[in-house]
Amino acid sequence: MPIDQPTLRFALDAAQKVLAAGPHPERARRDTESLLLCALKSDAPKSNLDTNLAWLIAHDSEPLAPDAAATFCDLIERRLAGEPIQYITGESEFYGMSFLVNRDVLIPRPETEHLVEKAIALAQELVARIPEPRIVDVGTGSGAIAVALAHALPFAAIAATDISAAALSVAKNNAARNGLTDRIRFLEGDLLAPVAGDQFGMVVSNPPYVPESDRNALDEEVRNFEPAQALFAGGDGLAVYRRLIPAAFGALVPGGYVLLEIGYGQQEAVQALLAVAGFGNIEFIADLQCIPRVAVARHP
Repeated sequence: MPIDQPTLRFALDAAQKVLAAGPHPERARRDTESLLLCALKSDAPKSNLDTNLAWLIAHDSEPLAPDAAATFCDLIERRLAGEPIQYITGESEFYGMSFLVNRDVLIPRPETEHLVEKAIALAQELVARIPEPRIVDVGTGSGAIAVALAHALPFAAIAATDISAAALSVAKNNAARNGLTDRIRFLEGDLLAPVAGDQFGMVVSNPPYVPESDRNALDEEVRNFEPAQALFAGGDGLAVYRRLIPAAFGALVPGGYVLLEIGYGQQEAVQALLAVAGFGNIEFIADLQCIPRVAVARHP
């Protein structure tokens, strides 16, 4: 790709052709625009540009500075190699909010918004009985769930745990990024161990649930770049549920709720685990593809 002062439009068109020959041609234009904006923003301290897609469209006849062009080429190469666009740009959107992401955390998925929506609805029901319901997000990762809940539920006390110190660092940065540092208590440790002895009105989690046997079936972007510790959970994908569900039962107040994101084909097994642990009112929420995605159950 020429980098000798091409226009922004020329750079976009040339890079789009490169990505169109890659593994995800259907996203070539969108990815190209995101990466060019990322390259321009990296040069923003020198040019003082407020760059966004609208700006890009309005200024596509302007020249692309050599430094930004070189950065753009590097970003295109990373995308062509399969690296997720969110890790390249360092940002992802979730529940209408902006989150920092890197390879220490999973990229937040739209499917997880179903869990957040249900948790918000249940918390609004809980507050009628518990003025300041306590909610814990287990395995918080980027902090997407905890931050979204803290933003939507100013009356709730939010805690978030993760076994990964690196992930917790990202989550803390995201709380700060969204002005919620004082609303979330971040704790390092395995599952509910960091809050042992505490009682909650709600336990929420998007835990690892991919069976090890499905590793090779995953998209290369997921398999090669996202943290394995946050993806895989034993041979059948249920290893974390087997530990978390009974622990959640012990951590909930009577009438409290557990909400768990689940994987494809896991509804029956998770329902059995919830029932054996003592939970009632078990229900499942489907995603937009009609796949059961969130398990919800109530402590008697």
